[in-house]
Amino acid sequence: MRIIFTGGGTGGHFYPIIAVAEAINDTAKEQKLLPPELYFFGPSAFDERALYENDITFVQTPAGKMRRYFSLMNILDPFKTLWGIGETLLKIYKLFPDVVFSKGGYGSVPTLVAARLLGIPVIAHDSDAVPGRATLLAARFAKKIGISYDEALEGFPATVRSKIALTGNPIRKEVRNPSKDGAQEFLDLEPNVPVVLILGGSLGAQKINDCVLTALPDLVNRYQVIHQTGQAQIETVTETSRIVLDKNERRYRYKPFGYLSTLALKMSAGAADLVISRAGSGAIAEIASWGKASILIPISEAISRDQRSNAYAYARSGAAIVLDESNLAPHLLVSEIDRLFTNPKARNDMAEAAAKFAKRDAAKVLAQVILDTALEHEK
Repeated sequence: MRIIFTGGGTGGHFYPIIAVAEAINDTAKEQKLLPPELYFFGPSAFDERALYENDITFVQTPAGKMRRYFSLMNILDPFKTLWGIGETLLKIYKLFPDVVFSKGGYGSVPTLVAARLLGIPVIAHDSDAVPGRATLLAARFAKKIGISYDEALEGFPATVRSKIALTGNPIRKEVRNPSKDGAQEFLDLEPNVPVVLILGGSLGAQKINDCVLTALPDLVNRYQVIHQTGQAQIETVTETSRIVLDKNERRYRYKPFGYLSTLALKMSAGAADLVISRAGSGAIAEIASWGKASILIPISEAISRDQRSNAYAYARSGAAIVLDESNLAPHLLVSEIDRLFTNPKARNDMAEAAAKFAKRDAAKVLAQVILDTALEHEK
């Protein structure tokens, strides 16, 4: 049995693939199936270690980006995609897999077109509240389509909605469950003082970082702050925080990290009473799986059309509140944090709504659909 995964551009496309691959390997063992051959087709390996750990072979496939803003590369990249389709067609023909699983993104387009031309069944999944163009392309011929938000259904043509299911967003096993045991010691936390976890994404978020730094004197008076700043900004943030908190007796409550390892993230999630985060689909899925109340600060729509729609769709479930980046200010951020901690019921209700929103078996559900499709194709 051969299965090809495709998707690309961001971790939001890549890491759900890893989650599904984990579930496929586990399900194959449970059902005593021969271990499937797994391949990832995309412009880059993105995370070679994750591929290696899950026995996934990387196959490079050129693809041009589909930008929503003006760029001279918009003229050249369609030709790159056409070249990628031809190259991918030959590579898929040699392997002739039993099924292709697409997570969308520009990197998936050559593989999707090649699969269509070769008559290979496709299963697609979209993580966002508004489906992406690659998923809409796949929807025309995909056998099944998974979505993470009810709102996404309205973005598909009526003719394909019968094959769409709300599966939730797949999450890797290693970050699905927060760890409370040992978190206090691991993070050097003070007992009985509320913990706010701030996640800016792997690259960090300068506007969030700047806002937090200005608000630090107020924050550390009442809370402990675990702040993932992004590796590129950790030195600047750390140095600025030293200046801002120079004479503050509670400066030890601020704990900046450039990057949170898997263990550090699990511990931070276990210790957190409130999470402040960007609104990428993966981040929201993780926060929901942790069952934590959250404040979401989506990137502006000029940069990402997905985050704002994701944030408000999630907030409608009652699990979060949204602060638009254009309105973000230190006093507003502190005010919203204080409001949630002075109203424990509101925070607890949000945490319960988050846990209810989470689809913790998303990876397993998708894995079973992929395996069933592959077995059917083998016959």
